[in-house]
Amino acid sequence: MGVGLPCGTSVNYLGHLFLSGTDPLVTTGNFMADEVKGRDLSRFSEPLQQGIRLHRSIDTFMDQHPSVQAGRARVRAHAGRYAGVVMDLFYDHLLAREWSRWNAEPLPDYAQRMYALLQDHEALLPDRIRYMLGFMIRRDWLTNYATISGIGRSIQGLSERVPRGDVMSGSEKILAEHIEVYQQEFTVFLPAILEHTRGMR
Repeated sequence: MGVGLPCGTSVNYLGHLFLSGTDPLVTTGNFMADEVKGRDLSRFSEPLQQGIRLHRSIDTFMDQHPSVQAGRARVRAHAGRYAGVVMDLFYDHLLAREWSRWNAEPLPDYAQRMYALLQDHEALLPDRIRYMLGFMIRRDWLTNYATISGIGRSIQGLSERVPRGDVMSGSEKILAEHIEVYQQEFTVFLPAILEHTRGMR
């Protein structure tokens, strides 16, 4: 999703990590998948291939789900062609906001465990993803997604790094204004994508 992003085309990192399952290499493949082009994945180990395919399946499912489409339409007037990118961030917020509903491990603990896992497999990451990981860890993106202000900072930072990205600046106001509707839509979406990815993790 997204248009002209400098590093990765989907930005819902928490959601992708959450849907990766327990295999560290599947998780790594999912995390780095946006920097992997083409269908030929033979240069990667089978678990990395599995993670890349999982990531692509998640993105396709998300693009087509009615809840996501409704939420994207709601923010499109504000975010323009970056509505899909903004929705990725919105959904990471909605996951983080009610994290304990979906995962027994506290979000700060989960975030630190994911950072450590990705650092352990850093040598496998494409250069731009490895560079981005450093920023993610230092600024604790995964935990900061739990607040509207944290999502706002992410949107603002992204808006400054992409062509004509200023259109998405302040999009978090739409999320705040319609938070209950977005949460209801997400509550429909997450069980559906968990079921969709069950055999891929």
